[in-house]
Amino acid sequence: MDQLSTGVPVMIHLETHIKQDDNVSDYQLDVDGQLVQMGQNLYLRYLEPNDETGEKTPVTMKFTSEGEVHLTRNAEAELRLHFVSGKRVTARYKTPYGIMPIETVTPYLETSFKECPFSGNVKIDYLLYAGEELVGNYKIRLQFTA
Repeated sequence: MDQLSTGVPVMIHLETHIKQDDNVSDYQLDVDGQLVQMGQNLYLRYLEPNDETGEKTPVTMKFTSEGEVHLTRNAEAELRLHFVSGKRVTARYKTPYGIMPIETVTPYLETSFKECPFSGNVKIDYLLYAGEELVGNYKIRLQFTA
């Protein structure tokens, strides 16, 4: 695990299932990333390509020793989500027009990591709210391997 302090290249497979009102969409991504350990936390970083614009959005997932997950996407609009199993948590969506308060409710959160070869499996089911209004129901499935 010593090499984690300087960063380890990983292969990432991400699947996202989104349900908003009556619309359902599925998204898959296979991309190279970097895994770094800082203190007790693990950070998974990668660039998410946008097929329409050709731009790449930096994404960071932070895994805490308490089993919480923080997701940050730094695009024109900055999204910071915080997942805690079974809890409703305030998050932040910073747009060019200002900060919009949002909340996540995470009914299911599971993370598991192995050392040889270093790999991980992340499952997050969450509901996203803007005020009291349900924006969508999301499922993230992510695997990575060094």
